[in-house]
Amino acid sequence: MAEFRIKTNDRKYEGLGDNEKEWKGPFCFIQGADPQYGMMDDMANKTPITWKAEIELTRKAVAAINKMKPKPKFFVVCGDLVHAFPGDAQKEEQEADFLREFAKVDPSIPLVCVCGNHDVGNTPTRKSIQHFRNKFGDDYFGFWAGGVRCLVLNSQLYEDASMVEELKKEQDVWLDAELDAAKSSGCKHLVLFQHIPWFLNTPDEENEYFNIDQDIRMPMLDKFLAAGVSTIFCGHYHRNAGGSYKGMEEVVTSAMGCTLSENTSVLEIGDTPSGLRVVKVHEKSISHQYYGMDDIPATIDLGQDIL
Repeated sequence: MAEFRIKTNDRKYEGLGDNEKEWKGPFCFIQGADPQYGMMDDMANKTPITWKAEIELTRKAVAAINKMKPKPKFFVVCGDLVHAFPGDAQKEEQEADFLREFAKVDPSIPLVCVCGNHDVGNTPTRKSIQHFRNKFGDDYFGFWAGGVRCLVLNSQLYEDASMVEELKKEQDVWLDAELDAAKSSGCKHLVLFQHIPWFLNTPDEENEYFNIDQDIRMPMLDKFLAAGVSTIFCGHYHRNAGGSYKGMEEVVTSAMGCTLSENTSVLEIGDTPSGLRVVKVHEKSISHQYYGMDDIPATIDLGQDIL
């Protein structure tokens, strides 16, 4: 059986480095979010909680991705890998199953794991972040993919860094340096991946559980815009959403696991299918489409650039 091997350290992703700086033509990658092993049973008030349903969905996703042509440049999972919070009794078992199932992704398709609030805690600590790093690699880092510069952020440090202020400062310093370097890097696009969206639909929307507070949100959006960020990919919402800020797009992708109802006034399991997003990258544009697990295409038509 394949084994999951950590590929991120020193804020870099092994195999997606300077050799990927050059643009060699259009490509696709896959974005997923919130496999969240255990959430379905928890939402349905079942005991004991199992995650057989999420494992089956993962297997569908991995089988589809492994067959895909052309082969995706990478597969990024935007947080909440499992449902149990740090310290919960089932966390280790859920993580072990996640690692086993995702190790089945074709090794030639790099798997990029992003941390979410369930992975490091709603109020992360040094211990919870170190646990994530030990299991899955760095909680924030950068990589190149086909001439595109990609930055992965630990969004929980913008949600609540009260126990890890020094770690937040470290990410901020790193991020400022990365954004500055990207301006002169010659990258075709600068793309961000994180768990919690800055906003769900409009940049000026009110603060709520599923977005980042305005007082942090707006300065960060301005910073990203000034650096030339083209697209920000997120999860957390368990529904598809998104919008734009002065031409910079934010994409909120629904869950690989438990989706939530489109009726946002209640918190209940949704009817929309669990799925993945196929992202097509051209020299001048980035386009994307969400597919339910049973509808993921085997062949990706990269099409034409949108000028």
